[in-house]
Amino acid sequence: MKTHFELSVLVLSGALLWSGCSREEPVSEETSTGLTPITVQLDWVAEPEHGGFYQAQADGLFEAAGLEVTLIQGGPNAFATQKAASGQVQFAQADSTNTILAINEGLPITQVAAVFQQNPSVLMLHADNPVGSFAELDGKTIMARPEWAFLPYLKAKYEIDFQLIPFNFSVANFIADQNFVQQGFYIAEPFFVEQGGGQKPKFLYAWDAGFDSYVTLVANQAWIAENPEATRAFLSAYIEGWKRYLTGDPTAAHELMKRENSNNSDAFLAYSRQMIIDERLVVGRGADSGPDKIGQLEATRMATQIQQLEELEILKPAGKLTAETVMTADFLP
Repeated sequence: MKTHFELSVLVLSGALLWSGCSREEPVSEETSTGLTPITVQLDWVAEPEHGGFYQAQADGLFEAAGLEVTLIQGGPNAFATQKAASGQVQFAQADSTNTILAINEGLPITQVAAVFQQNPSVLMLHADNPVGSFAELDGKTIMARPEWAFLPYLKAKYEIDFQLIPFNFSVANFIADQNFVQQGFYIAEPFFVEQGGGQKPKFLYAWDAGFDSYVTLVANQAWIAENPEATRAFLSAYIEGWKRYLTGDPTAAHELMKRENSNNSDAFLAYSRQMIIDERLVVGRGADSGPDKIGQLEATRMATQIQQLEELEILKPAGKLTAETVMTADFLP
């Protein structure tokens, strides 16, 4: 399952990893084929949430843009932002909330594009669970990552409290208990719930509570400063990859995903891709949604995230960060 890194550990482990690694100087040396090498650290194993990358790879869009792109699968301990900060990779996929916290700790990274306009991390409930609102979670038990910043936000906004069970990367408890509530990446977990004999769950969406984070592409600041044209070419190809993945034939991209991640089945890949399309996560869910929204970041939303983290006192000191210090739209097409 896709999850957030622990906030208390992120700061320490990220800083230690960054300071402990030898910082690699950003380079734009061409390969023997004359292409500019770029390495991307994914936040999770190869799945449809990375559809833009794998479609661009399968269709030769990166190569046509003069780039040789390598995709590295992630997992629970991918340390994506830390690897981008240390120069081990040029780009990484990450949650915008955790990226803001990492930048606040001094990691030399910035967010350059949106992957998902809305973060698919939600609270997942059985369809017949009587709980239908966030306020009704008062006194309940929730399985989730203790570090998920949405949890303290939820308690503060609705003046509620609940018992927390640390997430165990399984939907077994959810399937067994009709009253169970847990965090889920809702373009993936429901498939396994249904495969386990359950009905499609219902969801409480974090953005409906006003906690509207992105999934973003994070870049090494020094590298993009020294390689602006390669950065623009990379993002342009990536965005075109998403357009093709969402509206065209995804077979070639899915074959690459299956090659990278043997746990992928055709049924899961089709399910997750369709959820991304139906939920309009890449193109946006608002009145301005559409292909032109792919990859776009909004400074006002970033500023709101920063303010929310400051109010929760997760982000200290207050006033240190602005939207401009955690993102740039300069390289977007």
